[in-house]
Amino acid sequence: MTVEVVLLGTGNPLPDPARAGAATLVRAGDKTILVDAGRGVCMRLATAGVLPLMLDAVLVTHLHSDHICDLNDVLTTQWVMSPTSRPLPLFGPEGTGAVVEGIMAMLGPDISYRRAHHADLDWDPQFELTEAAPGVLSDDSGVRITAARTDHRPVDSTLAFRVEHDGQAVVMAGDTVPCAGLDELCAGADIYVQTVLRDDLVSLVPMQRFRDTIDYHSTVEQAATTAARAGVGTLVLTHQVPTPAPGSVDEWTALARRHFDGRVVFGEDLLAITPSSG
Repeated sequence: MTVEVVLLGTGNPLPDPARAGAATLVRAGDKTILVDAGRGVCMRLATAGVLPLMLDAVLVTHLHSDHICDLNDVLTTQWVMSPTSRPLPLFGPEGTGAVVEGIMAMLGPDISYRRAHHADLDWDPQFELTEAAPGVLSDDSGVRITAARTDHRPVDSTLAFRVEHDGQAVVMAGDTVPCAGLDELCAGADIYVQTVLRDDLVSLVPMQRFRDTIDYHSTVEQAATTAARAGVGTLVLTHQVPTPAPGSVDEWTALARRHFDGRVVFGEDLLAITPSSG
C-alpha cells in the first residue's frame, strides 16, 4: 500500500451521533496528511491510530465552520503532545490566516496557563501557514500536494487538493459544484472524494435555508459526472446531505452508477480506501 484514504468524519453540519464532522486522512508514503478538521476530528484521528503530533500537514478546503470547528483542537493537541517545538504546515484558502489568528486569541488563556505550569513547554503553538494559490504546494519525499480552485460561491475562496505518491493520486474536493479547476485536479485520479447532496430530498424540506444548499454543493449525479469526465478510478461519496436514512445506501450509490462506470464507495466514518481495495 502506498496511498490510503481514511474517512474520519462523513457528517454534514447537523450533529449526528454516528458521524463526525468533515475530515479526511491521507497516508501517502511516509506522510500523514489531514484534510479539514470538523467536529470530533481528534477523536477520529486517535481511532485511526494517528495523533495530531504525527501529522505532516493540515489542508483546509474552505472556511465554513463544519470543516474547521475543531482545528483549534488539532493545533492545541499537536502542541501539548510534542516533545520539542515542531511547526505544523497548514495550507488553506485566502482568509485562513485571520481564522487562525482568531483561534490563537481564543486559546490565549489556555496557552498562558500551560506555559506557566510546564517548564518544558516553553513555546507557543507553532505552525507554518500558507494561504494557498492553485498549483503545487509541496513536493517532498516523493509526495506531491497540489491545490486547485473550486466553486462554492458565495464562499469566495475554496480549494480542492490532490495528493500523489508512487504513481497513485487521490483528490479531496470539499464543498463545490462542478468546475474547471476540479476537472483538472481529478484527471486520472485513482480516488476522488466528493461531498455530495441529494437535491431530490433537500428540495422537499420546508425551510428555505436548507433548500439554499442545493446551489453550491455537487449532487450525487454531478459528482458521478465529474468522476466519469475525469476518468477517475473510484468515486467516494461523503458529507452526505441530508443525513442518509437507514437502509438508503443503495439509493445513493445507484444515482451515481447511472453516470459513472467505476467503483462507487458510500462514505462512513473510519472507512479506509485504497486504489486496490474492494
